[in-house]
Amino acid sequence: MTENTYTVTGMTCGHCASSVSEEIGAISGVRDVSVDLATGKVTVVSESDLNVADVRAAVEEAGYALA
Repeated sequence: MTENTYTVTGMTCGHCASSVSEEIGAISGVRDVSVDLATGKVTVVSESDLNVADVRAAVEEAGYALA
């Protein structure tokens, strides 16, 4: 298992965090997504290293930006 932390900008509420979590969680191999709304930190546990472009695309699909 691999754990990576990303910073997502633009999230302001629980719905924002849920949207980001749902989109990242749909990436193949992702096992867990944890969002800290106060800091904008998103921690992702996956079977192997994720392609940052895939994470960025998922975050953008949710309507936010990867810092």
